[in-house]
Amino acid sequence: MPDTTCHMSISLDGFVAGPDQSRDDPLGKRGQELHLWHLGDERANEADEAAVKWLMRPRGAYIMGRNMFGPIRGEWDEDWRGWWGPEPPYHAPVFVLTHHAHEPIEMEGGTTFHFVTDGFDAAYAQASETAGDGGIDIAGGASTVRQALSAGVVDELALDIAPVLLGSGERIFDGVETFEMEPVEVLHSPLATHVRYRR
Repeated sequence: MPDTTCHMSISLDGFVAGPDQSRDDPLGKRGQELHLWHLGDERANEADEAAVKWLMRPRGAYIMGRNMFGPIRGEWDEDWRGWWGPEPPYHAPVFVLTHHAHEPIEMEGGTTFHFVTDGFDAAYAQASETAGDGGIDIAGGASTVRQALSAGVVDELALDIAPVLLGSGERIFDGVETFEMEPVEVLHSPLATHVRYRR
């Protein structure tokens, strides 16, 4: 089974996205505050740079939920190709969980979005077959990460804990019954405490 990672920014009160996600606020209201550590804030330091390297290391395949892929809900009624422009940062196959079938979308730089309608286990099986030794990353959002944690497939989880209280939004640990990981690295900056856990 390929090494499976997940890297999420999270608020002190446990939210990985704010409330009211939309096209204008893809991370929800105030959700971007969780990501200042890698968005060019002048307070970022060497710890944040190291965490960016954790986040951006290449993987053989990715899994994400439809809400992370875009703001469209229900049937596909427009030609949406993701938030990232013509060359997404993945450079590998991305398996998108959805209830609505869609033909694969090939992008520049080696990213192809594949749309999986028969659940997380099917997406994980396809990603495993494709990833080879490159490993799999669970890219988000919250529901997809919960499914991966509940399935017990995540080998490494990196959390960037921002000193922010969102009050509401999307959580990743609701309904996850066990956490059989231990911290193997902790880095600090004014913008986040970066904790890397391994199974």
